[in-house]
Amino acid sequence: MAFADPQNNIDQFDLESGMRVADLGAGSGAYSLAAAKKVGGDGRVYAVEVQKDLLEKIHNLAGTEHLFNVEAIWGDIEKLGGTKLGAASMDAAIISNVLFQLDEKENLIKETYRILKPNRRVLFIEWAGSFGGLGPAEEQVVSPETVKKLFMENGFDYEKDIYAGDNHYGLIFRKK
Repeated sequence: MAFADPQNNIDQFDLESGMRVADLGAGSGAYSLAAAKKVGGDGRVYAVEVQKDLLEKIHNLAGTEHLFNVEAIWGDIEKLGGTKLGAASMDAAIISNVLFQLDEKENLIKETYRILKPNRRVLFIEWAGSFGGLGPAEEQVVSPETVKKLFMENGFDYEKDIYAGDNHYGLIFRKK
């Protein structure tokens, strides 16, 4: 069973050298590292995560891969201002496999809107189903329709779908 391939998904997101990217709910940092390779030494990736042990893992992995453009930030993506990133300071945002875990789903979308510069994009990846316990519990699965509604009600335009693997779906939104 194939899982999401962060590098493949990042390749479909059109990141450019020098961009400032927020990876919200960075987890173990797979998307942060893939994005860091794309934006290069002139760019910066901010890996925002609430679990401190994962921040240390991201920091260590980035160092091992000589990616010195990754900054691990302890922050709460469910609170407005919780990422500790400046308003309209990011060129792009990545949200992967976190929405199903959150109680305050709309707050994540509002915080993403707050930190993105106008007309900038979000790569959204989420589990397409439960897959017999490999993904979230069935009642936690968030449908693409629900995600589109959440983003579009909070200042984003839906741009396109991407292929994110057999067990995930990928959507790209643009801040109005």
